[in-house]
Amino acid sequence: MSVTSATPRPNPDDLLVLLAVGRTGRYISAAEELGINHTTISRRIAALENALGGRVLTRGSGGWELTDRGREALVAAEAIESAVRSLTSDTRTLEGVVRMSATDGFSAYVAPRAIAGVQRHHPKVAVEIVAATRRASLQRTSLDIEVVVGKPQVGRAQAFPLGDYILGLYASDTYLAEHEAPATIADLTGHPLVYFIDSMLQVDDLDLAPSFAPKMRESISSTNVFVHVEATRAAAGLGLLPCFMADRHPDLTRILPDAVAVRLTYWLVTRSETLRRPEVAAVVEALRAEVRAQRAELMGTAR
Repeated sequence: MSVTSATPRPNPDDLLVLLAVGRTGRYISAAEELGINHTTISRRIAALENALGGRVLTRGSGGWELTDRGREALVAAEAIESAVRSLTSDTRTLEGVVRMSATDGFSAYVAPRAIAGVQRHHPKVAVEIVAATRRASLQRTSLDIEVVVGKPQVGRAQAFPLGDYILGLYASDTYLAEHEAPATIADLTGHPLVYFIDSMLQVDDLDLAPSFAPKMRESISSTNVFVHVEATRAAAGLGLLPCFMADRHPDLTRILPDAVAVRLTYWLVTRSETLRRPEVAAVVEALRAEVRAQRAELMGTAR
């Protein structure tokens, strides 16, 4: 009587390990999330690949990427995670950590309202925000969501527009008491400009100053838009500022609103496998709803 060895079946625990690595792109991050060590992560991935008969992960420039077989296995892993959650908690309650990056202004004035709304219904959802004005990452990162300015060029990620906002030119009451308000674009010549540091600006859509004010001289420059606002309020010059930030300050007056109204677009970037996580999907939907709710402010028409 011959005995045929059975085909090994994937271990559910190994699938959950793949889920953690697939979301973070890193063994170390997955190990921290699961409370096990790096060696165990490697061993479980190897066992899963043996059971499935091929690679589930491949090394990319920004971390581990899922193969086609890995993406198929991820769907099964998500079903296991969902089933486990349904046994241990209220199925209507979401939980987990969502990591996102966004520009300074979006991080301060849009994201908190949206996230607070999610947390009122799902208090076990935690959100970590990295404030940065930069391009969307072309490499695998531990971020679940990126909010950037301008249409991003991304490969394996999804990108969709959140909504528009307007940059306007502002002067403080103190500045206008000491200088005549410009009446035309030509009058801007010689006025100091408060804006981004040109040599450190990573976002092409924000490289705007030369287009309407080539003869303005630099004043205070910074990578942080809150510095732009406060430097403008301190009469360091005319600030090219997001209207939804500048209009909050009664001591700032918009200059040449018809001539200087730069429309920019916020884009949200995420991955398909990340968006399938219900806590990430909830945050994404809340961000979209909040941008719609704040449309008048973002466009500088709320005053």
